[in-house]
Amino acid sequence: MLSAFRDSFKIPELRERILFTFGLVAVCRLGANIPVPGVNAGVLSDFISQIEQQSSTGGVLTLFNLFSGGAIEQAAVFALGIMPYISATIILQLLTPVIPSLERMAREGDSGRQKLIQFGRYLTVALCVIQGWMLAYALQHPEDLFGAALPGLVPNPGMGFQILAVTCLTAGTVLLMWLGEQITARGIGNGISLIITVNIIARLPGAIMQAVTMFFPGGGQQAAHNPAKGILMLVLIPIIIMGIVAITQAERKIPVQYAKRVVGRKMYGGQNTFLPLRINYAGVMPIIFADALMMFPYKIIGWISKGGALQAVATAISPGHAWWYILYTTLIMFFSFFWVATQFNPIQIADDLKKYGGYIPGVRPGKPTADFLNHVMTRITLAGAIFLTVIAVAPTLLSQQFNIPYLVASFFGGTGLLIIVGVMLDTMRQIESHLLTRHYDGFLKRGKLRGRF
Repeated sequence: MLSAFRDSFKIPELRERILFTFGLVAVCRLGANIPVPGVNAGVLSDFISQIEQQSSTGGVLTLFNLFSGGAIEQAAVFALGIMPYISATIILQLLTPVIPSLERMAREGDSGRQKLIQFGRYLTVALCVIQGWMLAYALQHPEDLFGAALPGLVPNPGMGFQILAVTCLTAGTVLLMWLGEQITARGIGNGISLIITVNIIARLPGAIMQAVTMFFPGGGQQAAHNPAKGILMLVLIPIIIMGIVAITQAERKIPVQYAKRVVGRKMYGGQNTFLPLRINYAGVMPIIFADALMMFPYKIIGWISKGGALQAVATAISPGHAWWYILYTTLIMFFSFFWVATQFNPIQIADDLKKYGGYIPGVRPGKPTADFLNHVMTRITLAGAIFLTVIAVAPTLLSQQFNIPYLVASFFGGTGLLIIVGVMLDTMRQIESHLLTRHYDGFLKRGKLRGRF
């Protein structure tokens, strides 16, 4: 593997792409530390640091701060991060099978995809304005969102500050969107995914410091955790990462055979191949959807009612409680199947196989093939959904049962670790393809497992 990294810089084109990616990533991290004009970032930074050390369930603020790479903590121009663009893309993906005009546009090839991308950009700006206004309001009235008054956070509140903050936050997200597209086009890897990954990794030093403080508090204080727990954490993290890698790469290979056909003087088909069906087909999307739905209801109900039955409901569905676990796992399972139902089309796959003379041994072409694929996909999606559920609830369980700070526990599972592993694997595959094209060894020279049909 080390030789593969060394060889990556021997290829001029690949070296330029890697250095270009590093340069734009540095710009992204720079913008995450430039505060919005009119905000005292030190007040907010101290408050969020205190929350991250004391909270055992994370919460809205901790999760947003993780995905923005600490930009929320700094009240930076990149505080909204790239999430508005991700949200706009997801919305369009879900609307495309429902709205006929968008579906026709998606089938028009490159021109149709360019139109959808343009619609996504417009929707991103609209979401940025809405979310930017909400964040600007929260900075002026921190007691409504943060639950505590923060004197001096915004020295000169008012409409002028709100307009300035919305403009800066929207411009920051649009710039991040453009940087991500440039990385995809001229760098290495998927730019948007890399930005999210780098933001999450940027919180790793803080998590390491909190982990060290758990066992070596300093100042003559007694450690709150015994060394055995530290050893367990060191053993647990590689096991979790290996499990995520295995499930992310796992796929069910459906054998496909193509009949021989003669066109003119040439013969086509006759080869055996396979149709890969990923076990974790939905990726991290079900967790993102479940987080979005579970993040705000208890806050909204808490704002509406300060006591009584509604307050009891808000407490019951707040992170870490029994009903929260039940609803959260149910939503992850539901969205796992929902994503597969909207993105995986067994009827179209069966028609394509029949059109080109392909068939699955032992299964008749047409509708029986579609039913077979649907049956197989349903079974493996269940396994992937269970895996996602375990990974998603792991940080909260670790925080509550072992009294580990949520920032530390978030690197033992959850959305962040799934994104990091998935993006790193995809980036390594792209680098490896460049190396193999130029007759260099890839990252994995041997030890590859052969898939069974």
